[in-house]
Amino acid sequence: MTERHDVAIVGGGIVGLATGYRLLRARPGIRLAVLEKEPTLAGHQSGRNSGVIHAGLYYAPGSLKARLCREGKEALERFCQERGIAFERCGKLVVAVGEEELPRLLELRARGEANGLRGLEEVGPERIREIEPHAVGVRALHVPETGIVDFRAVALAYAEEIEGMGGRILLRHRATAIRTYGDELVIETSGGPVLAWSLIACAGLQSDRVARMTGAPESMRVIPFRGDYCVLKPHARHLVRGLIYPVPDPAYPFLGVHLTRRIDGEVWAGPNAVLAFARERYGRLDISPRDLVGTLGYPGFRRLVQRHWRTGLTEVRRDRSIRAFVEACRHLLPDLQPQDVEWGPSGIRAQTVLPDGALADDFAIQASPRILHVRNAPSPAATASLAIGRVLAERAIERFDLGP
Repeated sequence: MTERHDVAIVGGGIVGLATGYRLLRARPGIRLAVLEKEPTLAGHQSGRNSGVIHAGLYYAPGSLKARLCREGKEALERFCQERGIAFERCGKLVVAVGEEELPRLLELRARGEANGLRGLEEVGPERIREIEPHAVGVRALHVPETGIVDFRAVALAYAEEIEGMGGRILLRHRATAIRTYGDELVIETSGGPVLAWSLIACAGLQSDRVARMTGAPESMRVIPFRGDYCVLKPHARHLVRGLIYPVPDPAYPFLGVHLTRRIDGEVWAGPNAVLAFARERYGRLDISPRDLVGTLGYPGFRRLVQRHWRTGLTEVRRDRSIRAFVEACRHLLPDLQPQDVEWGPSGIRAQTVLPDGALADDFAIQASPRILHVRNAPSPAATASLAIGRVLAERAIERFDLGP
């Protein structure tokens, strides 16, 4: 209890680490600690994604997602160049497989142009085949700025920077309670209590629970959605040169099953999106009674199901059948066969749901005099991590009086 910190960050994922890095760059010498409950960093959403550096195509112009994705992408690429982290601008095709999808494709192009994307190109079948010889569609949008990287490697590089500037990374420190003691905050953790003048919570799948510890309003709840990937076997990897995406359904924040070449040369298909019965367990049959009861008992989740149960059943079918999964991919890549793929890794998305059943779409940050909470930071949060970290660092410096 003797060591006191100016700022404690709860959460050792990519957003929390980017925030610590930005704070120490802006205010060298402050006493900062990052608290992570796991024995390793970036073990959940930050290390279990497809590794896509998003260009900012999908997001409403003027939204935090749109602005911070563009800023964060440029900052991320600079950081990778400086640190020697491999990344590649391999480009992406968003493919319309039927005429009925063309209006949405045009809307995507308009959004991308409004968000400042460069080099967008609407293409027909011949150009589709030039870019992705095995893809088919009536029209497509080519997004050359989209790239790939290993986000866990990026997160670990942020952590090295933090420690190099004098910050502390405290593993196996699960926050269990947060209380005020005089003019300080006491964060009770599984590794012992941590004292801090101020707190930034970047807790991902546990963000609502950490917020509840501080008395923040119950304005939203994390509902975990598991996404499973199939991995193309080595003999089939030639079917995908870069990234091939469907035209997304605007009613959902999920982008649909897509095909992604990764920085290590693997090709993943997916993810789907099904309700997870545990927030941080990744098997199909894994259940956390606490997590499941919390989900089913939340009125916002029940309203969500009432609206979208048909889509949910389709996702469940794909989750249980590799043939159904490949069938979804074959709309974009007809040459793909069930024998070309095998089940791969899974990830869980922290999807924030409002009490009325609406899916929170934009990034959400809540503030009190001595605490900042990141309440919703789904994709493209990894791409935007340095930009989100900048925003949080600037707000912390102002609100917490972290002088020069």
